[in-house]
Amino acid sequence: MKNQSIAITATLEEPRLLKTLVERLADRRYDIGYGHEKVKPGWKAIETSSIEAFVSGNINLYGEIDLLNIPFVTCFLFTCIKEKEDGYKLTWASSLS
Repeated sequence: MKNQSIAITATLEEPRLLKTLVERLADRRYDIGYGHEKVKPGWKAIETSSIEAFVSGNINLYGEIDLLNIPFVTCFLFTCIKEKEDGYKLTWASSLS
């Protein structure tokens, strides 16, 4: 039996729009103060905010002959951070499925 190479890719629908939406939804519209705490030199105080959102896209599996395209809709947990006097920025995401 010959070993076959398989490549897997995942693409999100409208990734830039999703990033902007998540950053705007993460914004609490009020400051709870953690970003203004005094910290050690070289460190930065940050605020964090996480939201859960559904994401859609496609998973593609490529073999030597076959191509399989699987659409998906799944839930992700997005976490944003905010430094002092700045807006929220998306830092990481985790699939909840």
